[in-house]
Order: sequence, then structure tokens, then C-alpha cells
Amino acid sequence: MKQLITLMVNGNPYQLAVEPYQPLVDVLRDDLKLTGAKKGCGHGHCGTCTVLLDGKAVNSCLTLAVDVEGCNITTIEGLVTDGQMNSLQKAFIKEGAVQCGFCTPGLIMMAKSLLDENPTPTEQEVREAIVGNICRCTGYAKVVKAILSASEGR
Repeated sequence: MKQLITLMVNGNPYQLAVEPYQPLVDVLRDDLKLTGAKKGCGHGHCGTCTVLLDGKAVNSCLTLAVDVEGCNITTIEGLVTDGQMNSLQKAFIKEGAVQCGFCTPGLIMMAKSLLDENPTPTEQEVREAIVGNICRCTGYAKVVKAILSASEGR
């Protein structure tokens, strides 16, 4: 039986009827048509579904939609302001940290969570923060450089 929930996604309020077992990633992608968070592994291992839940990075494939009632959710789409990418998105492009792009939204959201908590992380802290985000294309060097570049640009 579906349950009615209210949540804020990228600053917009939504009221949705969801199944008790429905993962947040499915609500974002299927119901709200926000496809930035990817459905990778479905088990919380790859990080492609990373979103911010009340400012903290979570795997939306492991987070039940019914459990986020009243929470603020930010997806990669929510980082754009007035049609302009934020500093992390720009840094990923500038540093060539975008290859196929499948993992990029999850990496950026994890990096956003890190930089919000620690505006000037060390390289080791960046590497530790993104350990749960799998990327098969970049080799991570440019990803780390982009995150450090965005932190310096703040």
C-alpha cells in the first residue's frame, strides 16, 4: 500500500505516494524525472546514486523514500543556479575529470558534502571521501585534482 510523503528536492516541495520499499533513487528518477543520480549497483557499492540528504551524502539506492519524509534532498540538478554550474561542476570540466559521465554526478555530490564540511581538504582527505564512488574511466587523479581545485577556488 502506498504512503503519502512530503519532501523538498532541490528547494522544491513535493508530495508523492510511494511504496514502503521504494528506494529514493527510483522516486527521483521515475517520479520526479531527475536522472542525475544513476542506478548503478543497487547495493550501495558504487556511489553513482549519491545525493545529499539534509546536507550529508547518502546512497539513494539504499535510502527508502518513506524514510526521508520532511527531509531536504539535493541532487546534481540542484547545484545549478540561474543556469550556471557550481564551482565543483566547473572544476570537473576544467580538469578533465569527466570521461563517460556515468559516475560524475555521484562523485560531485560526494565532493560537495566533503567541501561543505571541510572547505580545504588535503589530497588524502579527498581520496578517503570518494572511496565509495567507483569510476572506471578516470583513474581518479583528475577527479582528486578537480575537487582540490574547487576547494582552492572557494
